[in-house]
Parts: sequence; structure tokens; C-alpha cells
Amino acid sequence: MNYTELKKIWLAEEAAAHIHGWDFSHIEGRFNNGEDKLEWDYVQIVREYLSPEKRLLDIDTGGEALLSFGHPYKMTSATEAYPPNVKLCEETLLPLGIDFRKAENYADMPFENESFDIVINRHGAYDVSELRRILKDGGIFVTEQVGCENDRELVELLCPNAEQKFKGWNLENNLRRFEENGFTILKQGECFRPIEFYDVGALVWFARIIEWEFLGFSVLNNFEQLCKAQEIIEKHGKVSGNTHRFLIAAKK
Repeated sequence: MNYTELKKIWLAEEAAAHIHGWDFSHIEGRFNNGEDKLEWDYVQIVREYLSPEKRLLDIDTGGEALLSFGHPYKMTSATEAYPPNVKLCEETLLPLGIDFRKAENYADMPFENESFDIVINRHGAYDVSELRRILKDGGIFVTEQVGCENDRELVELLCPNAEQKFKGWNLENNLRRFEENGFTILKQGECFRPIEFYDVGALVWFARIIEWEFLGFSVLNNFEQLCKAQEIIEKHGKVSGNTHRFLIAAKK
């Protein structure tokens, strides 16, 4: 297949890059992100601290993981800032009686002081001092985060001059923020796992979805780099990088 034909395929993948929730089924079987090989199980850790009488808040929910906990809806609140997910949550969470609110300012959440027994957050943003305000005394915060080194090898391959937008977002720096705000660290972890793409079209789709990492990426702007990725796949069967994740459970 020549590069003119490949460009058409890649442009089609770029045009198809839309997502609801965090549904990556469009590229299922065409990549492996290593999420099932982390050193911890986020859902299981949340369950350790969760019981039916506790008031729960899920920040930047997406919705899927929250519902899997089976927590009483009347004891559950959730926020989301990403516009496509806000609409999805309004359609799926509000009819259940879950207190869902759009919230974009993490330093000024739309809740009263000491509202929650447990606050959770998977791959979303947060403000430590604001967590301290909305958590009850003895309340727990659990988060799994995407670290600043996430996908860097892939970003540097496709977008060599792209800025590292979340520089310094790692376990060490975040632990310090919690300790400075008077939290006790209950659990912590950090790991890097391989992420692999088996065709360039899947990588194009991914790069357009994760636009905050692949800043300024497009098929036309980065065609030369995509051709380089194609050569790597033809030689090695895949193009690879590493994910970066860290976990914190902290008690107020």
C-alpha cells in the first residue's frame, strides 16, 4: 500500500475520532495499553473504604466506574468537566437519582464544607485544598492518576516539538501536596507499563482523542512523522511507548 492510500485511511481515522465516556472500542485489538497490568486495582481499593452509609463523590466521573460500585444512588454525587461526558452523565446518572453536577473549577467545587466521607477520582483533575474542604474529618480520597510521562515516546515520535503540558505531575510531587495539607497517606504507588499500537490508523485515532498530550497533532501537519511510524510498524510489527500511572489514598 502506498502512502497516498495510507493518507486517506489516516484522514478517515482522524475524522472518526469522537468518543463518549471513555470508550476505546473503535481501536480494540489494534492497540494494548497495559491497563490490566498495573500494580494495584483501583476499583478494589475504593471498595475497601466504601460502605452504604457513606456519602460518595466521584470527580470527573465519566460514569462507568462509578456505577460499577453499586453504591446507593441517594448517597452518591458526581461531577464532570469534559463536555461530551457531561452530556452522557446527564443522560445516565441524573435519571437514577444521582446528584450529578457539571464542575470545571476544581478549586471551587459546588458542595458545602465537609459534605463527603469518601471522594474518588480516576484520571481526572483535583485541588488538594478543596478536597480538604469538602471531606469530612476522617474522610478518604482515592485517586489513580495519569502521570506527566504518559505516552511521551509516542508524543515525541509524532509531535517532536510538543510541550509537556503537565510537567511535574507525578507521585512524589502530589504526595508532598497532600502532606502539606495535613493528609495522612494510606496507600501509594507508581508504575510505567508498555502501550503498543499495531497500525498507524489506530495511533492517529488515539492521538486525536488524547489531544492534550499530542498538542497540535493532525494527519496533514504530522504526515512525515506518521510515515516514520508506519516504517517502524512494518519492521517491528508495532510502535511502542509507556504509560505512566500513580495511585494515592489519603485520609483527612
